[in-house]
Amino acid sequence: MTELAAPSDEAQGTAATGAEALGAQLDGYRTELTAYCYRMLGSAFEAEDAVQDTLVRAWKGFSRFEGRAALRSWLYRIATNVCLDMLGSRERRARPMDLGPALTADAPLGAMMPENVWIQPVPDSRVLPVGGDPAELTIQRETIKLAFVATLQHLPPRQRAVLILREVLQWQATEVAELLDTTVASVNSALQRARATLATAKASADDGPEAMTDEQRALVARYVDAFERYDMDSLTSLLHEDATWNMPPYELWLQTHRDIVRWCLGPGIGCRGSRLIPTMANGSPAFGQYKPAPEGGWEPWSLQVLELSGDRISGITFFLDTPAFFPLFGLPPRLDP
Repeated sequence: MTELAAPSDEAQGTAATGAEALGAQLDGYRTELTAYCYRMLGSAFEAEDAVQDTLVRAWKGFSRFEGRAALRSWLYRIATNVCLDMLGSRERRARPMDLGPALTADAPLGAMMPENVWIQPVPDSRVLPVGGDPAELTIQRETIKLAFVATLQHLPPRQRAVLILREVLQWQATEVAELLDTTVASVNSALQRARATLATAKASADDGPEAMTDEQRALVARYVDAFERYDMDSLTSLLHEDATWNMPPYELWLQTHRDIVRWCLGPGIGCRGSRLIPTMANGSPAFGQYKPAPEGGWEPWSLQVLELSGDRISGITFFLDTPAFFPLFGLPPRLDP
């Protein structure tokens, strides 16, 4: 029997080069797919898992991709199916403000809620492209805001996909219908229902400013100064009267200046003397907060995400799961004197 000849070095090299080129081509969609999956799932970690699963499926199934649709459309089809599978019958992620009324500084923190209850922050670097059209970047930034992503979670999964594809990514109804294996009429109906839900929740993709103004950058600088000095009068002067103050994974949230001050000078007094390291999360200014450590230096305490509205801060979220979020944002494990 004649033995089969082993592939030549040249053939092996050509195959390796082709595989490498395919990998690079697929990876070029990673950022936009992560943004899409994050809006769908409300979790940075689940979004990354979904994108990795999408790219692996695309790699394995590429030989069956016959170019009947654009590669980008094909990848979004896979990503959508992955997200819908992950969502299943799972309860929607939320913010403390979605779960009950504001409490007072006297209220107990209560038990820590499970990770899968909360909308999670996402680094801008994982979901926003470098450069690109400024107008498109504005839409992308506004549609990863914590409040907008939380509102998306009110929508049934398929409505959520339709709204993101049509309103955020500006796909045609025919394209969305093909992706979801449905009709244009069904897509338009789902979009109408999704818009009504967002209108009821008073959230839309164009809420908020197009970009941070010089005045808002100055506002953020004043916030850092006030927080690091722990000057409550200066800090609360930067907040809207109805600004929210919340601390996942706890359900408790505050809204009045009086309760925020009482919290900071009572249960939160350990934050006096903190240092803030700037980053960006959800299209918003964010900070790694380090509080004084007993042995000296500063240890991680929270990832703060500011929400700005006009010339004031409308909300501050303190994400307390620093072992998960500080590595995600590339923040140091501690600060030394």
